[in-house]
Amino acid sequence: MLSRIYSCAVLGLEGVIVEVEVDYSNGQPGVTIVGLPDAAVQESRERVQTAIKNAGLHFPRHRIVVNLAPATVRKEGPAYDLPIAIGVIGLDGSLPTPILQETIIIGELSLDGLVRHARGVLPMAAAARAQGFKRMIVPEADAAEAALIPDLEVIPVKTLADLYLHLSGRRLIAPYQPVLEDVPPLYTPTDFAEIKGQEHVKRALEVAAAGGHNVLMSGSPGAGKTLLARALPGILPEMSIEEALEVTKIYSVADALPAGTPLVRQRPFRAPHHTISHAGLVGGGNIPHPGEISLAHRGVLFLDEFPEFSSRAIEVMRQPMEDKLVTISRAQGSLTFSANFQLIAAMNPCPCGYYGDAQKACTCAPSTVTKYQKRISGPMLDRIDIHVEVPRVDYAKLSSARLGEASAEIRKRVQAARQRQLERFARIEAANIVCNADMRVAEVRQFCQLDETGDNLIRAAMSQLNLSARAYHRTLKLARTIADLAGSEKILAPHLAEALQYRPKQNA
Repeated sequence: MLSRIYSCAVLGLEGVIVEVEVDYSNGQPGVTIVGLPDAAVQESRERVQTAIKNAGLHFPRHRIVVNLAPATVRKEGPAYDLPIAIGVIGLDGSLPTPILQETIIIGELSLDGLVRHARGVLPMAAAARAQGFKRMIVPEADAAEAALIPDLEVIPVKTLADLYLHLSGRRLIAPYQPVLEDVPPLYTPTDFAEIKGQEHVKRALEVAAAGGHNVLMSGSPGAGKTLLARALPGILPEMSIEEALEVTKIYSVADALPAGTPLVRQRPFRAPHHTISHAGLVGGGNIPHPGEISLAHRGVLFLDEFPEFSSRAIEVMRQPMEDKLVTISRAQGSLTFSANFQLIAAMNPCPCGYYGDAQKACTCAPSTVTKYQKRISGPMLDRIDIHVEVPRVDYAKLSSARLGEASAEIRKRVQAARQRQLERFARIEAANIVCNADMRVAEVRQFCQLDETGDNLIRAAMSQLNLSARAYHRTLKLARTIADLAGSEKILAPHLAEALQYRPKQNA
């Protein structure tokens, strides 16, 4: 007797249908699992056998062989427990085969038969729907996530016994009915109104939010760099449903979805410590998993104490910052993860932190300052659109009871600028371009044309600031964003002049 159950694996950010074939024969009782399983899948033998017995069901005393096909795909994790258990139970022919042929089953089993959470449910559900499956049986904790995919019946199960009774028709489980409720954001930002002074830095961050540009803030300790960066999510535009599904898929694969949050509707804000490895930052592992730059997709990656990150960790970000993707190659193959993030970096100007400070003298030798600043390579600095200094705030501003402009008001301007960009790019049906920072050379040529005054200004800047071709295009993108904030269809000389002010002074 052979039973066939369908499950799903995750490769990168995509689901791959897996056939779970279970057969038995005479011989020494035991379970053998083949089909390129990892250690967690191999351990299913003990979990499944014990869970079936504790659920009050019969486990056949035969030699059982479980094949996970296709054998060329690496199987990892405990999510195959439930389909293997159903396959074993169905060896006696008691379960309806037609229903199982239209159903994907995933879930981890505890020893008492409870069905536990599995990671990667969203891409699995998308694969099931794409392959024509009608329903998906998932742990109860994951039902809301699976239900994000339309036209797919989701059956939430608590225990193995409940699923057996459902499949045998004795006690049916009602399909999950999705209900989108208001959920708390992944991150609660600081309001800009609470930040005293630093008006020019707030303006720079508004421009960055409006166009998705990268920012590097430099200033002495305690000037407010971290506070400003943590306030940025409060002025970012809302995510579209397509963007939310992209981000949720990444968090699902990384098993980083917060409890009770099936859909990520707030833009991510990731702030890894500077001791992170390059694999933790861009992704990696024997079986590659998303790194911090992918978890920051469509959101913000904040790197505080930027020069303290290892040079390798910083340099491996260069290619993803250009391509908006990161490809991780291993002997078994290559996997690609989305990485369209907005980099916000903060650094001190020197090891002691007070180089150029107006009130406290720097104790570092000139060579030490130079060496410290050169930890950030020229090619990396070239990929950052906005370089802004954050000076210390004087007492008069700190002690003032007057509040600044609220984040909600700034967000309205940012949202309006983003809407202009979306309408502009929709006219040319530009794929994956949602903001000015995403523009390629062709779009820059089409949408960033200058008048004669602007052309003379950028020509002089190219010579005096020694701009590279990349810096030239990034400056034009930044000027386009400033024009969008001003509601101007054309890039005028003041817009271009402001964009040039954000270039790093060391290039002068």
